[in-house]
Amino acid sequence: MTLWMKILVLNCGSSSVKLQLIETDRQLMERAGDRVLAKALVDRIGAADAVLRCEAASGPLEESRQPVADHAAAIRMAVEQIRTLASDGVIDGVGHRMVHGGEYFAHSVLLNEEVARRIEECNELAPLHNPHNLRGYYAARNLLPGAPQVAVFDTAFHQTLPLWAFLYGLPYEAYERHRIRRYGFHGTSHRYVTERYTQLRGGRPEDFKLITCHLGNGCSMTAVDRGRAVDTSMGFTPLEGLLMGTRVGDVDAAAVLYLMDREHLGVEQTLALLNQKSGLLGVSGVSNDIRELIAKMDAGDERAGLAIRMFCYRVRKYIGAYYAVLNGADAVIFTGGIGENRPLIRARICEALDALGIAVDPPKNEAAIAVEAEVSAEGAPTQVWVIPTNEELLIARETALCLGKGSDFSAPEPPSTR
Repeated sequence: MTLWMKILVLNCGSSSVKLQLIETDRQLMERAGDRVLAKALVDRIGAADAVLRCEAASGPLEESRQPVADHAAAIRMAVEQIRTLASDGVIDGVGHRMVHGGEYFAHSVLLNEEVARRIEECNELAPLHNPHNLRGYYAARNLLPGAPQVAVFDTAFHQTLPLWAFLYGLPYEAYERHRIRRYGFHGTSHRYVTERYTQLRGGRPEDFKLITCHLGNGCSMTAVDRGRAVDTSMGFTPLEGLLMGTRVGDVDAAAVLYLMDREHLGVEQTLALLNQKSGLLGVSGVSNDIRELIAKMDAGDERAGLAIRMFCYRVRKYIGAYYAVLNGADAVIFTGGIGENRPLIRARICEALDALGIAVDPPKNEAAIAVEAEVSAEGAPTQVWVIPTNEELLIARETALCLGKGSDFSAPEPPSTR
């Protein structure tokens, strides 16, 4: 009798819903044999011409346009299509991407009213994501009352950071009263590439020290010490760290206050400036798309070239920092839209890192586009890898494992000061 579970993975955004039906179990996970049975996307929720795209594993992409009133209607429509495309329509469980779990959740948990209430308490930390993630849970719970629901948190992987790594130099009361600390994001991506590298090397997570680089429109890096995250670049919010598509990354807080005073900016205006008008877009003045910036740079646009140079420099600086945090590294892993698809950016990041044993082989690097590949130079002590991320697959696996062991919510242990 098969033990394979069919897990519906649900990623609910402000105006879109992405779904995948994935067949998995522990044995399939061990040999990377999980199967995507069907995918669906509903975009422009609330519009009269919302888009529904769906496809079976081996079938053509189907697209239609129709009114979709809300998230519940979008999920109902997408699930109906997925059940039609998948042979028997069975859904054994639903895995939900939850962006922020605060300090409550260090692992995936079965969703219930108590868990939902705790996630709601984190809404102010992720106002653009958590409320929509919860809408997906309520809609799926009503639509599929017989299927258990599991929350998989972007922040969970980073809950192993020690106190000295996640605290800011603010008065300690800011942490005690308001839980102001580094939370980190993209945790499902960092965890996936960590586990996949381990599989590819035929080892265990405990065998390796890794620097994982998720580079896309949003960017973050994590230092992974034998399977446990010990530092990460994003902080209290996704604003901190690397230069990103439209986010500022690291900046002196006093510079922000100075700008607010000189430009007479309110809080909302400032947040919009830092989140939506900065980064590659703000520096270049033309685009947040790295492909367009590379083309502009090649055509002689100096500010586009400057934006790319700043982007690569910031990643290189964090690699050096995390190499020190880990006291050496077995590999640097690139993932995300830029990390997987832009050999030029990877090459520029890794140049002048030979003192750390990091160097890429140009032909290998140029050939590695959206594929798993080692691109290290011959004999380089620290490997460089490209591993396409698969957050949906990790969510499906986490959901299946959680359902298998019945992982319920329990209050976390207080962070240690040791």
